[in-house]
Amino acid sequence: MQQLPKLDLKNKVSTQEWQLRVDLAACYRLVQMHGWDDLIHTHISARIPGTEHILINAFGLAFEEITASNLVKIDIDGNIIDKDCPFEINPAGFTIHSAVHQVRHDDICALHIHTNETIAVASVKEGLLPLSQYSMFALASMSYHDYEGLAVNDDEKLRLQNDLGDKNFMLLRNHGALTMGKTIGDAFMHMYDLTRACQIQLHVMATGMPPIYAPQSIIDGIKAQANIVHHGETGGQKAWPAMLRRVYRADPTFAE
Repeated sequence: MQQLPKLDLKNKVSTQEWQLRVDLAACYRLVQMHGWDDLIHTHISARIPGTEHILINAFGLAFEEITASNLVKIDIDGNIIDKDCPFEINPAGFTIHSAVHQVRHDDICALHIHTNETIAVASVKEGLLPLSQYSMFALASMSYHDYEGLAVNDDEKLRLQNDLGDKNFMLLRNHGALTMGKTIGDAFMHMYDLTRACQIQLHVMATGMPPIYAPQSIIDGIKAQANIVHHGETGGQKAWPAMLRRVYRADPTFAE
C-alpha cells in the first residue's frame, strides 16, 4: 500500500494560516462524514486573509486523508507556493475556485460538490423550488451556471463570475453545487442547507401529489429572521464550533 508523505507545518506557517488549515481540513472531513465526497474529486478552497494565496486539497487524496499539513498552498494562477510540496492539484477544480476567489474578496471559502441530489435539482429547468425552510435560505441568495463541460477552460471563468455575482449559493447545471462563505463554517452551513433543500424537493416530487410553494415574501424576509435566530451572527459562526468538536471526536489526526 502506498504511504502518504508525512508533513508537519504547524510551526512553519503563521498562527492565522494554521487555524485556517485546521478548519479547512475539518470541513473536508465533514463533507466525507455527510457522504458528499466524490472519491478524490470536488474541492473546498480557502483564501488566506490578506493574501492572494489559496489552500486546496492535494489531487489524489481521499477526503478522510486530508490534514491541515497536507493541504496545498497555491497562488491565484494555480502555481504551488511551496516548491518542496510532494503533491499536485486538479486543474479542473482550480478553474472554478480561482474564478470565484478572483472576484469575491470578502469571502474566504468556496465549497463545491457533486451529490446526486444537487445534480438532480440542477438538471431540471425549474431548479430549486420553495418547498422547505432549507430552500428559503438558499433561494434568498441563489444563482445558476450553465454546463460547459469539464471546467478546464479559462474562457468559462468570466461567465461563472458573472453568473455567481454576489450570491452565496449556486447550482451548476448538470454538474453540482457551489457555496461561498465569509468563513469556512458559513460555506459549510450554506451547503448543508442547499443539500437538504434538494433532498426534500426530490422527496416531495416523488410523492406525485401537488406541492405547496412558499410565497416570495417569506424568501425575501428570511435573512432578517435568521439574523434574529443567530443573534447577529451567521449560521456558520454558531454551528462551526460544534462541527469542529464532532470532527475531533471522530478522528483528531485531521489537525496534524
